[in-house]
Amino acid sequence: MLFKKRGVFTEGDARKVVEWMSAHPEEREIIVMAESVTPEAKRRLWDYARAVQLMADMTGEERRVKVEILEGFVSDKVKGLDVEELRT
Repeated sequence: MLFKKRGVFTEGDARKVVEWMSAHPEEREIIVMAESVTPEAKRRLWDYARAVQLMADMTGEERRVKVEILEGFVSDKVKGLDVEELRT
């Protein structure tokens, strides 16, 4: 799923994304598109991906979440969820 935000993507934004992903376990990819992403936000997303992999290994499931971070221009034409509209 593509998550986009104009401006700086913070750890609070990453928390919203992780909560949304937890409610939608069928999603297998997090793509963040923002003008810039803080190191704390990157760490939270990567930690979530590692936690999903660890839990899958412990339960014998085949589940992984891929994380991609795109920094720079954020286009309005790209379809995705606006982080500002996600509930906390």
